[in-house]
Amino acid sequence: MSSSSTTASTSSNNKPGALIFLHGLGDTPAGWSSLEFQLPQVKPRLANLHYVFPHAPTLPISINGGMQMPSWFDLFDWPIEVGCTDDRPNKLKGVDAVHAEIDKLVAQGVDKSKIVIGGFSQGGAIGLLAAYHPHGRNPGVGGCVALSGWLTLVDELKVPEEAKATPLFWGHGLYDDKVLFEHQNFGTQKLEELGVQEIDRRQYPMGHSSDPDEIVALAEFLDRIIFGASDDGKKKSDEL
Repeated sequence: MSSSSTTASTSSNNKPGALIFLHGLGDTPAGWSSLEFQLPQVKPRLANLHYVFPHAPTLPISINGGMQMPSWFDLFDWPIEVGCTDDRPNKLKGVDAVHAEIDKLVAQGVDKSKIVIGGFSQGGAIGLLAAYHPHGRNPGVGGCVALSGWLTLVDELKVPEEAKATPLFWGHGLYDDKVLFEHQNFGTQKLEELGVQEIDRRQYPMGHSSDPDEIVALAEFLDRIIFGASDDGKKKSDEL
């Protein structure tokens, strides 16, 4: 499993932090690599990060009649509702892929507490597991990002102590008809029950996509986590 990023390939270790961002079903790293240019337009310091965009393996997808496509795991239900069927083996493989990227960054001298992990849709689901599931080998990363994602493997989820202080940014579309909006309330409430201390919920008038205001809020979140900046978005928000 390879990663795609011009910044991540740099051998120097003078970058203060990193974003590992996973794409969704049927996409490629190119679909979200624009974050490397969009985020610094909001917060210029974010230009000085490692950006890592891992590529999902090609898998047969049940909801598409077994058609093979880039996917972190199989999908059995459509739309994706709370309580949908889990493909546990492939989800844990995805977690391993994220932590392999973390290991590479740490070997380059990046402080783990300055690494933010996450993604969009399926990528957000894997990011949540990598940050908060006990299968994760590197708990206590700097932050987690779930854009239109969902919390999976809920029945076995037990957040490690080191991960309870890992802040979470969760953005979701109010009109998402693929990963239903109900996942945001369910997932964030479950993580709070399990001890996650800081969750920033954001909702946007969109479907299963991204919003310019979401990118702005994400940039502010990353800037604060990696550079210690203060901003008004630090507190948990449930407002539209």
